Amino acid sequence: MHGPASSGWLLVALCAATGAYCLLRMRSSVEEQRRAAGGEALMGFGMAAMAVPAAVFTPPPWAWPLYTAVFGGAALRALWAARTSTHHLHHLVGAGAMVYMAVVMAASPGHHGGAGVPVVTGALLLYFAGYVLLSGVRLIPVTAGGGTVGWGDRPELARACRLSMGIAMVAMLLTL
Repeated sequence: MHGPASSGWLLVALCAATGAYCLLRMRSSVEEQRRAAGGEALMGFGMAAMAVPAAVFTPPPWAWPLYTAVFGGAALRALWAARTSTHHLHHLVGAGAMVYMAVVMAASPGHHGGAGVPVVTGALLLYFAGYVLLSGVRLIPVTAGGGTVGWGDRPELARACRLSMGIAMVAMLLTL
């Protein structure tokens, strides 16, 4: 990722922590939550790796096609899953954004800003900014149905996780 190293490291920490929590959510007893958490963990760790400041580590040339393949596969999986749940459309947009960023980074290693297609970058920025605002509203306290709830089944933490990934996506798109 291009930009100041301190903000890059903050994004790495945020995305890695989010990915780690999503791995914890994969222990949920609800199958749909486990599936969604797996995709979100992949997204969190992928964003963390992509956010490492370019001044510290420049990925080898084969890394960007690998990113494109992994997140292209995740996009196809999300497209297939969207048949049964519209929530997967967000995963499709997120995976598509990761593919787009990987292609831009592969095409312009070392360039700072302005490397992406402005219309595509702008559309993704609008989508994720809207998603962040909507996710923030959804963080209004959620009441649990009594009893103890495991860490993998806490809806407010899952929403905070998605919000943080949305914010990180906006930050990463701004640096293109």
